[in-house]
Amino acid sequence: QVHLVESGGDLVQPGGSLRLSCAASGTAFSIGDMGWYRQAPGKQRELVATITEGGNTNYADSVNGRFTISRDNAKNTVFLQMNSLKPEDTAVYYCNVLAYGSHWSMYFWGQGTQVTVSS
Repeated sequence: QVHLVESGGDLVQPGGSLRLSCAASGTAFSIGDMGWYRQAPGKQRELVATITEGGNTNYADSVNGRFTISRDNAKNTVFLQMNSLKPEDTAVYYCNVLAYGSHWSMYFWGQGTQVTVSS
């Protein structure tokens, strides 16, 4: 079993910055792709950014140039640096991680962390 712990969500003013973290823990697994998704009230969950095991990144158009995803493979942790935040970035942010072993692979979700952008 893989357990994900997210942190970093907060209330921030427009134009501000936040850094989200998501650490994976457990035993006998490797980590593949990692990503961040978000869900605003009344809306479907949407992809924000992903990063492969080799470090290739992909961003939603709405955050490209403002957000940066990165990872620390030694600590099984993924980060999301969010700059120039806008009110429309307000949502619960979830990390999503692909974990795999010798004969299995599975995606896991974090519990979510609230990001609120408001003056």
